[in-house]
Amino acid sequence: MTQEERWLTRYKEVVSFIETRHRNPSKYVGAERELLNWTKQQRKLMNAGELKEPRLGMFKELMELSEQYKRLNQYQ
Repeated sequence: MTQEERWLTRYKEVVSFIETRHRNPSKYVGAERELLNWTKQQRKLMNAGELKEPRLGMFKELMELSEQYKRLNQYQ
């Protein structure tokens, strides 16, 4: 499995998780923590300018999807 295939596999796992559970991965659940850590690492690469196309475009779409299910403060 090439690095590109692994990246696409993880990307699809995160998108599938968000679409089925209607929330972002949690840092408190072990199985979800891997997805969260992958997302955080990709965000760091994007902010540093190291994430190249076509990954950059795909990751920006993922960030838009994750913003839809961003945790809201219930005490506002």
